[in-house]
Amino acid sequence: MKLHYNWDETPDLNITPLVDIMLVLLAILMVTAPVIVYQEEIALPQGSKSAKMDEDSKIEIRVDVNRTIYLKDEMLNFDSFPDAFVVFSNQYDKNTQVYIRADKNLKYDDVIYILKIAKQSGFARVSLVTDG
Repeated sequence: MKLHYNWDETPDLNITPLVDIMLVLLAILMVTAPVIVYQEEIALPQGSKSAKMDEDSKIEIRVDVNRTIYLKDEMLNFDSFPDAFVVFSNQYDKNTQVYIRADKNLKYDDVIYILKIAKQSGFARVSLVTDG
């Protein structure tokens, strides 16, 4: 029995399984790459020895239906509020949050007056507090 070989024939390479595996690996890499977090140790410089500001410090202004203004433990009337608030606010940083709690039966002008005084005193973070 004689075997006959055809030496002129070139074998075909089947690269389809190789391409399939590479696409699966690429998909896995694309999914896991955004999840990887690199963390480096950083030596931060020392700060000054000054006291830290209290993050939770806030000023709360309450106004009842009779236009009586409560600022901390003080009761103020509507006419003396601007001067008293300027003196009171000197002990606070101007980045301190100011909350205004006003009765819903007050006139709109009265609430805006309180807001305007707080803004003119230099506070940038003034908020009106509501229920809900």
